[in-house]
Amino acid sequence: MKLHELAPAKGSRKARKRVGRGVASGQGKTAGRGTKGHNARSGGGVRPGYEGGQMPIHRRLPKRGFVNTFKKQVVIINIRDIAKLPPNSIVDEDAILTIKPRAFSIQKGKTNQVKILGKGEIGIPLTVKIKNISKGARAKIEAAGGTVEEVQ
Repeated sequence: MKLHELAPAKGSRKARKRVGRGVASGQGKTAGRGTKGHNARSGGGVRPGYEGGQMPIHRRLPKRGFVNTFKKQVVIINIRDIAKLPPNSIVDEDAILTIKPRAFSIQKGKTNQVKILGKGEIGIPLTVKIKNISKGARAKIEAAGGTVEEVQ
């Protein structure tokens, strides 16, 4: 077999439908849109969530309570998570992304805060530069020979 003899399997490739190329093309004149009506027009079609006049689902379902749109998302990292880092490394928000890559994608478009909590043990000295840290986590890091700097 030579390079010029290579071809895809029979029936695996399908030609693109070329609409509006004359009546004889099979998809000419109305170009597969039917006759008249909103969907036949350019720019026609219904908006997302429109159900043909039926009461839309987002209006049928009951709503309860209050949703605070300004709520702060707090990403929680425990001592046991940062204990995996090499000794004497600097722990900041960038370093936390290497531990938990999805930490900041909890709520897109919102700025998340990171808080270190004291669950687990740590035996290596680390330099922690972070805004929020619990008293227990601070004590464990300092007991292991590390330092904690609160960044604003």
